[in-house]
Amino acid sequence: MFNSRKTEKFLFGFLLFTLFWLPLSLGANRPWAWALMQMSFFFIGGVLLLTHKTLLSQLYAKYKLFVIVWLAFLTWQLINIVPLPFALVEAIRPQRVQFLLNGNIENIESIRSQWLALSFDVGQSDVTFFKSLAYCFLFFISLTLISSAKRLKYTLIVISGAGIFQAVYGSLEVLSGINYSLVFKLPVSHIATGSFVYKNHYANFLLLCLSAAIGYMIASLRVRSGSSARERLRRIVRFWLSNKVLFRIGIIIMVIALVMSRSRMGNSAFFIAMTITATLGLIYFKPRQKSYVALFISMLVIDILIVSSLFGLKQVQQRIEQTNLTQESRDEVITDALPLLSQYGAIGTGGGTFYTVYPQVQSESIQHFYDHTHNEYLQFAIEFGIVGAALLAALVLLCAKNAMSAIRHRRHPLPRGTAFAAVMAVIGIALHSTVDFPLQAPANTAIFIVLLALGALSRDIPMGRHSRNSY
Repeated sequence: MFNSRKTEKFLFGFLLFTLFWLPLSLGANRPWAWALMQMSFFFIGGVLLLTHKTLLSQLYAKYKLFVIVWLAFLTWQLINIVPLPFALVEAIRPQRVQFLLNGNIENIESIRSQWLALSFDVGQSDVTFFKSLAYCFLFFISLTLISSAKRLKYTLIVISGAGIFQAVYGSLEVLSGINYSLVFKLPVSHIATGSFVYKNHYANFLLLCLSAAIGYMIASLRVRSGSSARERLRRIVRFWLSNKVLFRIGIIIMVIALVMSRSRMGNSAFFIAMTITATLGLIYFKPRQKSYVALFISMLVIDILIVSSLFGLKQVQQRIEQTNLTQESRDEVITDALPLLSQYGAIGTGGGTFYTVYPQVQSESIQHFYDHTHNEYLQFAIEFGIVGAALLAALVLLCAKNAMSAIRHRRHPLPRGTAFAAVMAVIGIALHSTVDFPLQAPANTAIFIVLLALGALSRDIPMGRHSRNSY
């Protein structure tokens, strides 16, 4: 006899396993890695659809706005991918025809009978579309499978565990003095990158995992506690005998690894995002807890001022102070790319096509190859158009809105901590995306999507006895 409960347990475990191994495969930023990621999410979603006949109607009834936004975003991408008559493409986007001809006018007759896509690189746009579809599956399977307090905790623990593993691995690589990484034999320098290739992707992954870990610590705080000396002593003893100590040590290790990444905006985004979100919690959490204040004071003093200073915080500060835009080319890339937005911003050039269209406007002073703009906002607007970028922004803001509602109105520490993690992740990504491309690493995007889903459900997920005891 078919047991849907056991199947759901297996799918939830498989989801957590996938989230843990994704960063191990070079941040899943290789075709074979993101192909496995997509198959995993499609498999989980497919089994859920087969075992829950009314799943789609339930999701639409409960998360109507999220369903509409995701479907609109995916449909909008198809506009650039679906083949259209040559005459229509020539009328809408003559640059596409010119790009295809590459100056050879004699070939125009041979392609007039063909149907063309608006995208400047249909292959890359197809890849981006299937990634987006996989992220859509991930978002809704997270909303479906993370249905109890226990599963909420396990999700935060696994994300935190993935970050702690990356922090230990990245730090030990640097401190051990080895020349090549243990797994993929990549060069190892004085900068920590973990199993990622790009240090800023590594730093952003740690930022997201730190958001989950801090959220779990907040979820573990007691709402009510005695004020007598005996009760305070009991709380101290319970703390040192509980897994909170391991989590607290894990947070310190992740902060150390973040500093060792030497990522300027990665460190700045973490500190700013944590400070803003902690302030929001201080304002809105009712009743206000002394343990909450003590947690962030300890992070400020122990993690940042004492421990991090021993592992290169001063070097990060020097890099920030010595940043000179005249010596950086990434700001010139943004300046060069702005005409692409005015030229193609209505529909977009197609997902994953920035590296294809950028040479049209690349200035002679920039000699390096750039496949990303070092500004996610601009790249999304160029590739997906203003409408597509606005739909992505709407998704993030809707999740952040639900999380803020949980911070303001939920009294149970678990949804509070979950909402804290989501808001901190949103702020961190929003800051880091202004000068880099953290969401181009599928492992980072997958973790961010899960945290967005946690923010979306944190407002209404039940915390009753049945929820606490269910897995």
